[in-house]
Amino acid sequence: MGKSFKFKKKQHVSTRLNVLFFAVFILFSALILRLGVVQIVEGQEFVKELEKTSNTTARIDAPRGLMYDRLGNVVVDNELELSVTYTNPSRTTSTDAMISIAHELEKLITVETDRITERDKRDYLLIGMTEDQRYELVSREERNELDHTSEEYQLEVERVPDEAIEALSEQDLRVLAIYREMSRGYANSPQRIKRGITEEEAHLLSENLYRLPGIDILRDSRRSYVYGNSFRSLFGSTGPIPREKVDYYLSRGYDRSDLVGTSFLELQYEDVLRGQKAIVENITQSSGGQTVESYVNERLGQRGNDLVLSLDMELQQRLEEIIDEEMKKAGNSFILDRSAYAVFMDPRTGDILSMAGFNDPVGVSYDNYADHIGNVTKSFEMGSSVKAASVLTGFQTGVTHPGNSFNDRPIRLPSTPEKKSVRNYGWLNDLRALEVSSNVYMFEIAMRMAGCYYPNNCNWTNNSVEGAYNEIRYYFSQFGLGSDTGIDLPSSSSGLTGGTSIYGNLLDIMIGQYDTYTTLQLAQYISTIANDGVRMQPRLVTEIREPISSPEGQGAVVQKFEPSVLNRVDMSDEYISRVQQGLRNVMTSGTASSRFANKTYQPAGKTGTAQVSVAVGEGDNRRLIDGNTQTLVGYAPYKNPEIAFAIVVPNVKLERNGGRQGMAQEIASQALDAYFEMKEVRIGPTKADRPVLEQPDYN
Repeated sequence: MGKSFKFKKKQHVSTRLNVLFFAVFILFSALILRLGVVQIVEGQEFVKELEKTSNTTARIDAPRGLMYDRLGNVVVDNELELSVTYTNPSRTTSTDAMISIAHELEKLITVETDRITERDKRDYLLIGMTEDQRYELVSREERNELDHTSEEYQLEVERVPDEAIEALSEQDLRVLAIYREMSRGYANSPQRIKRGITEEEAHLLSENLYRLPGIDILRDSRRSYVYGNSFRSLFGSTGPIPREKVDYYLSRGYDRSDLVGTSFLELQYEDVLRGQKAIVENITQSSGGQTVESYVNERLGQRGNDLVLSLDMELQQRLEEIIDEEMKKAGNSFILDRSAYAVFMDPRTGDILSMAGFNDPVGVSYDNYADHIGNVTKSFEMGSSVKAASVLTGFQTGVTHPGNSFNDRPIRLPSTPEKKSVRNYGWLNDLRALEVSSNVYMFEIAMRMAGCYYPNNCNWTNNSVEGAYNEIRYYFSQFGLGSDTGIDLPSSSSGLTGGTSIYGNLLDIMIGQYDTYTTLQLAQYISTIANDGVRMQPRLVTEIREPISSPEGQGAVVQKFEPSVLNRVDMSDEYISRVQQGLRNVMTSGTASSRFANKTYQPAGKTGTAQVSVAVGEGDNRRLIDGNTQTLVGYAPYKNPEIAFAIVVPNVKLERNGGRQGMAQEIASQALDAYFEMKEVRIGPTKADRPVLEQPDYN
C-alpha cells in the first residue's frame, strides 16, 4: 500500500506541472503576438502620433538658502540677476559654428578677458588654421615619430607663432573669452557665459536670440554678504561642480551646469542650502503642420533651507575692529607678516560666537586683510598658554599633586641647552607656577613622567622618553590640543606633532614650544577647562529652517542641533577645580593682572609667549630673526563661565628690537569688555554701504 500511494502522488504532481507550463506558454505566446501587432501593424500610427507631439522641459534654478546670525540678522542673502547661457545640443557641434556664435555674441555683451591663458590663445589660433597651415607647424617626419594624436596636437600648440598670439586684437580676445566658456560646457546642459548681464544687454539678447542657436537668458542669483567681509571667508564659496565630483553630484540629481558649495559652510551644508528647481514643461500637439493643442505644466521651485548660525555678528564686527586697530598700533612690530587670530565661544554649548583673523603679508597689497579661516587652518607653537593642561597631566599621572612644590632653578641636561624660567622663582607649588608661568615646574612634570628625577636620579631611556611623549599627547588631546575639534566645516587643521626622540623637546612640549595647534584648538582647550572638563563640539550652525517669502522673520524649524559632548577629560573634579583657581590667580595677581585684575566680570586665563626664529631674506642675506608668538586664553565669569576665548599674535619682534608687547592681552581685554557691554545695551551690527557680491571662480 505504501509503495502504491507514493506512485500515485508523483503522477499527480507531474500533471500539475504540465498544466502550469502550458499556461505559461499560452501567456508568452499572447504577449509576443501583442508586441508584434503594436510594432508591425500599429507602429506607424504611434510614430505619427509621436511626431505630432513635442515636449520641451526647462529647469530653472532656485536661489540658495539664507544664513542668519544667532539674533536673526540675515548675514548671507541672494541678489537676483540674469545670466546668458549656451547649450550645446551635442558634442558633434563644429567649433566653427561655436566661434561664429561667439562673434555674434561679442557684439551684444561685454566680457572680461583676464581669465584667458596662454594655452587658450594657442588653442584658439589652431582652430582658425587650415589643415595645410597646421601641417606646416609639424613636419611629416616628426608626425611619423609620434605615437599618439594628442602628442601631435601638443606639438602643434607649442609651434603656434608668438607673433600670431601678439597680433590678437581686443575683439579677438573677447570672442575667445566667450568661446572659452562655451566649450567648457557639457552636451545638452546650459553653460553660463556671463552672469549679471545688464538690462541693456538683456534687451539686445532677447531681440537676437532667434539667430543665436543655443544661447538663452537664465534667471539666476548671486550670494550677497550684507555685512561686507565680516566672517566672509567662513561662509564659504559657490562655483561650478568640480570635474572630479561630477559623478557624485549627478547621482544626486544635479545638472552639470549647477552651481554648488565649494568651501566651508556652503560646502558643508550643500544639501541643506540647495534650492529646488522650478520645472516648466511645454507640450505641443500638432496636425497637418498646425498646432492643435498646447499647454504648460509647471512645478514651482523653492529656495533652499536657511541656516541659523551660532555667530553673533555684532560681536564679530567689534572683534574685527579691535584687531584691525591693534594691528595699526603695532606698526613695524612683526618679523614678517602682520597677523592676529581670535576665537570666542560658549564653553557650555560649543557655539562659536565670533572668529576673526587678520593677515597682512609682506610685499602684497590687499584691500581686505581678513583671514578668518586662519583660525582653523594655521597652527603655531602656543607657549605657556597650554600650561593648565601640563599641570593637569602631572596630576593625573601622579608625578605631582595639588599643593606639591618644585624648586624653580636652571636645569642643565647633557646635550641640551639650559632650561629655565624667565627668572628663578625658587620653591613654588602648582598655583604659584601657573600664576607666574614657571617653566621649570612643567619641566619637572615631564622629566618625572620619563623617570628622571633631576639632578640625582635621572634614569630616563629612549623607551621612557617616548612613553612620556605619548602620554602627554594623549592627555593634551582630551582637551582638543592636537586632535580634531569636530567643528562643522569640511576641513580644518589638527596642528603638527613633533617627534619623540629628543629628550630636551619633551620639556618643551610642556611649555607649548614643540607641537603646534590652531587657534580654534586653543579655544576648545580652555573651554573644556571652563566647562569642568567636558569638551564640547564647536559648531557654527545651530538650526535649519524652512524658507519664507517675507523679508522679516524666519521659517519653521526643520532641524535643531543640540550641543554635542565629545568627551569628558580623564581627570578628577578636584584637579580641574585646582587648576581653575590657578587660572583665576593669573588674572588677579599673575602675568595678566595689569589688564584684568579689576574687571568686574572676573575672568580666568593663562598668558603665553612662545619663542620663535623666523628666516628672512634670500641667498647670502638669508638669516634668522628671533621673536615670539603672543597668546592668551581665558574665560569669564570665573564662577559661571559663559564665554571662552583664545588670542594668538604670531611672529612678533622682541621688545628690544621694537616689537609691541601685550597685544594678545589688549585684544582680549577690549573684546571681553565689548561682550559684557552688549549684554546690557545692543545697537546691532552695521551693514555695509553696499553688500559684497560673490565672485564665483570658473577657472
